[in-house]
Amino acid sequence: MKPEIIAKSSLTLGGKEIPVIVCLIAQTELKFYAENPRIYSIVAADGKTPSQLEIQRRLSKMDHVKQLMQSIKANGGLLDPLIVRDGDYVVLEGNSRLAAYRLLAEADAIRWGHAKCYVLPADISESLVFALLGEYHIIGRKDWAPYEQAGYLYRRNRQYGATPEEMAKEMGIGLRTVRSLIDVYSFMLEHRDSDIQHWSYYDEYVKSRKIARRRNEHPEFDRVFVQKVKSGQIPKAVDVRDKVVKIAEAGGKALTKFLLGEKSLEEAYEAARSRGVDNALYKHMVRFRKEIGDPDTRQELKRMPKVQLDKCRYELGKIKNAIERLLKDNIIG
Repeated sequence: MKPEIIAKSSLTLGGKEIPVIVCLIAQTELKFYAENPRIYSIVAADGKTPSQLEIQRRLSKMDHVKQLMQSIKANGGLLDPLIVRDGDYVVLEGNSRLAAYRLLAEADAIRWGHAKCYVLPADISESLVFALLGEYHIIGRKDWAPYEQAGYLYRRNRQYGATPEEMAKEMGIGLRTVRSLIDVYSFMLEHRDSDIQHWSYYDEYVKSRKIARRRNEHPEFDRVFVQKVKSGQIPKAVDVRDKVVKIAEAGGKALTKFLLGEKSLEEAYEAARSRGVDNALYKHMVRFRKEIGDPDTRQELKRMPKVQLDKCRYELGKIKNAIERLLKDNIIG
């Protein structure tokens, strides 16, 4: 049965005008788009492509789909038409709305038998489809979770050759953000963890410079960390920032025993704290040592006017005397 054509229009994607047909299509003829990042997260969870019925079943359980169902019902139809590819009637944009529409059709197949759609040409390229998804969900509504955004950016980069620089410019987001999202997603793929709930754990882990240094020194760090996340030995994502980072910063036996499994997260964290990594005064001393020893500091001193340089020399003399007194009085052992 041919769809009922309502109007003809066009859509601008990637600097190109794409012809669009506005029409009503039987919802039973529409198909979910497995490459959609939200659905792809379902695919990745099992490692295999689910059937159309399985996608419907899983989407129907999601809270946002139930909310969409009530919104569509109250409105009497779709406010935003589904965007469909001609020929196979795959829904490129609007998969959650299709799932909600089908929930309504279960109660009244006639009332919700047809959905309003924008139909794109059958030969539209995958790169333009991904540009469309980015326009809607990253630039526009921004309703994808970071894991879904990262999956989208990763596949555009690896499958279609879009560079981080190109995507950052196209979407108006920072280059560092794009690279970070791709890096974290790559880490999760490499370590076979597709649980969207674990995203924040790995985000904190991968972006930490203190952890990065220890990862280079301890090749087993990644494997152990992933195992502890998957098993629940690290209860909350905030524990990565507040505790795992401190353990990595402390290094030594606290880190070694944590990686060997001889100390729990809490035990290793307490051992790290006992070494002073969580002490404000200690942190202040470390920052001062790094600042004073930085080659840039030497260059800045060389460029200073004599009046300011004399003041710095006076302060350094006072600091030297204070340090000598602390060491002489044996206050810090």
